[in-house]
Amino acid sequence: MTDITIIARGYFSIGVQNISKPMNLGNLIRSAHAFGANSVFTVNPHQRVKENITKLNKSDTSKSGLHLPYFEWQKIDDMMIPKGCKLVGIEITDDADDLPNFVHPIQAMYILGPEKGSLSPDTLQKCDFIIKIPTKFSLNVAIAGAIVMYDRLKTIGKKTK
Repeated sequence: MTDITIIARGYFSIGVQNISKPMNLGNLIRSAHAFGANSVFTVNPHQRVKENITKLNKSDTSKSGLHLPYFEWQKIDDMMIPKGCKLVGIEITDDADDLPNFVHPIQAMYILGPEKGSLSPDTLQKCDFIIKIPTKFSLNVAIAGAIVMYDRLKTIGKKTK
């Protein structure tokens, strides 16, 4: 049996707007670390998330904070998006592209909506792309992020022996 390694191409970051549950953020950050993200971020996180950002170890057992930069912005217009990078909103909207048909940008920042809500209209307007996971109903924010990261790796990763 031959071992196959997948090498990610380009770079990506993933984050959440208005997240309110530290455990969900910890799970998302752990998944981001596992899938090879270059950084993680929040936009306007709830106060309890801000207070517990250094204490996510219950759900982030890989101690991703030691390996990934974490950025926190108060509003979407504060975000620093690298030149050439595309902002990809993950949201259930009528005009969103289905994830299985989406061509991931090589340079991307993915942003999810909060646990009990949606991305703000300002954020949706700022996004270069809006994608959705074709499910019967919305998923947990950390699970949705992991699915998108897996799809990215699967579709633009490079297999080597």
